[in-house]
Amino acid sequence: MKYVRFLIIGILFGIILSKSEAISWYRIFEMFKFQSFHMYGIIGSAVFISVVLMFLFKRQYIKDYLGNPITPKPKDKHYIKAILGGTIFGLGWALAGACPAPIFVLIGNGIFSIIIVLIGALLGALIYGLLSNKLPK
Repeated sequence: MKYVRFLIIGILFGIILSKSEAISWYRIFEMFKFQSFHMYGIIGSAVFISVVLMFLFKRQYIKDYLGNPITPKPKDKHYIKAILGGTIFGLGWALAGACPAPIFVLIGNGIFSIIIVLIGALLGALIYGLLSNKLPK
C-alpha cells in the first residue's frame, strides 16, 4: 500500500507521455533533425515549470503534507561533468530513440523491441554502479 501512490503517479506520467507523443520515435527523430518544435515545446515547458516550482520551494511557498517547508539542498556546480553527462545521455537517446522513462511506456504500448534498450540501460546502470567509486569526484 505504501508505494501505490508512486504507481499511480507513474501510470499518469506514462499516459501523459503517450498522449503528448513524447514516446514517438518519429517525434524524437524530428527533434534531433530540428524539423519540429513539438519535443522542444514539451521539454521547454517542463524546464519552465521546474524553474517556477524551484522558485516557489526556495521562497518556501510550497510545504510538505505536514506543513514543513521544502528546502532544496544546494548542489556543487560541476559544469564539465554536466556537459559530459548530458552529451552521453543525448547520444544514447538519439541512438536508442528513447530516454529511460519512455522505455517502460513503450513496453506498455506493446513495442517489445525496446526491451533490448531496457537491457542496455540496466547494464549501463550496473556498470556505473560498479565503477562509480573509482570515477573522479
